[in-house]
Amino acid sequence: MTAEVTKPRPEREETDECLRRERDATDRALAERRALIEAKSDAAVTRARERADAALSAARENADQRSQESRLPGQASETVAEERSLEDVLVRGERALADESLRRERAAHARILSKLLPLERDKTDRHLLTERVRSDDAISHRDDFLGIVSHDLRNLLSGIVLSVDLLSQDTPAQDEESEAAMAAKRIRRYAARMSRLIDDLVDVASIESGKLATNVGRGDASALLADAVDMFQPMASDRGITLELDVADRPLPVDFDEERVLQVVSNLLMNSIKFTSPGGRIRVRGERAEGELLVSVSDTGPGIPVDMLELVFERFWQVGKKDRRGLGLGLYICKSIVEAHGGRIWVESRMGEGSTFYFTIPGRSGSSDQPVAEV
Repeated sequence: MTAEVTKPRPEREETDECLRRERDATDRALAERRALIEAKSDAAVTRARERADAALSAARENADQRSQESRLPGQASETVAEERSLEDVLVRGERALADESLRRERAAHARILSKLLPLERDKTDRHLLTERVRSDDAISHRDDFLGIVSHDLRNLLSGIVLSVDLLSQDTPAQDEESEAAMAAKRIRRYAARMSRLIDDLVDVASIESGKLATNVGRGDASALLADAVDMFQPMASDRGITLELDVADRPLPVDFDEERVLQVVSNLLMNSIKFTSPGGRIRVRGERAEGELLVSVSDTGPGIPVDMLELVFERFWQVGKKDRRGLGLGLYICKSIVEAHGGRIWVESRMGEGSTFYFTIPGRSGSSDQPVAEV
C-alpha cells in the first residue's frame, strides 16, 4: 500500500501553536498588570482618604476645642452638628465624583486597549499570511527546482557510471589493480555518493512538504537487517571494524516499508562506520519489545556529548563539524521515516565508550501468515 504520510507535527502547526501560546501569555500578563496597577491605584486612593479623614478629624477636634472656649452663652451645639452634617454630605459627594471619574478613566483605557489590540493582531496576521504565501511560493519553486535538478543529475551520473562500465569491460582481468582500474572504482564510488546526496535532498524536500511516500506491507525485519549487515560488511572490513548481527533466527514479520526502513538502518550503519576507529565494533540488533519492532545500532565510537543528543536529529547538523563528508541530513531523514511509521528514534551515548541508536516500528507483528494491516 502506497501512502503519503504527513509529518506528525508540521513546523507550521508548531508555529501557530507557539503563536497562540504567546498571545495567551500576553493576554494573561496584560490582565495581571492591569489588575496590579488598579490594585495599587486603589490602595493609594485608600491611603490618601485615610490621611484626609485623619486630618479632617484632627481639624474638627481643634475646632471643637476652640468652639468650647469661645462659645457665647446661649449658643446651641445643634448649629455645629448641622454644619458638620452638611460638610459630610459635601465630602461624600466629592468622593463619589472622584470614584466615578476614576471608573470612567479605567473604562476608557480598557476600551482603547480592546480596540488597539485587535488592530495590532490583525496587522500581524495579515503580515504573517503574506509571509506564508511567499514561503509557500518559495517552497513550491524549490521543490520544482529540486525535481528538475535531481532528474538531470541522475541522468548525468547514470551516463558517467555507464561510461566507466564500458571502459572497465575493455580492461583485462590482470589489470584490475592498474591506475585506470582504480580510477574507475573511485568514479563509481563518488557517483554512488553523489546519488545518495541527491536522494537525501529530495527526501528532505518531500519531508518538509509533508509528502514522504511510503509503501507499507508485511515484511521480515530479520531478513532486512541481515541484508543491511551484508551490504556494509565490506566497508566495515576495509576499515578494520567488526560488524555483527544479533537477531532472532525466527522471522520478525512486521508491517513496514522495507525500502524506507532499510534506508534508516543503512544511514545508521554508515554513521557508525564513519565515527568508529579501526579495531572497533558495531552491533546491529533486532527484537520484539512490547509489541513493537525494536532495532538498535551500537558502536564503540567516541560518543556524543549529552547536550547534543537531541540535536543530532536536526537538519544539516553534524557532531563532527570538521568532518564534511555529508550534508548532515541522514539522521534527520531517519527520524522522519520512523515517525512516518508511527515509531520513535533516540540515541544513548557515553563519551569515550560509544553510542547506540534505537528506533521502533509499532503495529502488529506476529506470524507471517497474518493479513497485512493498513496504516
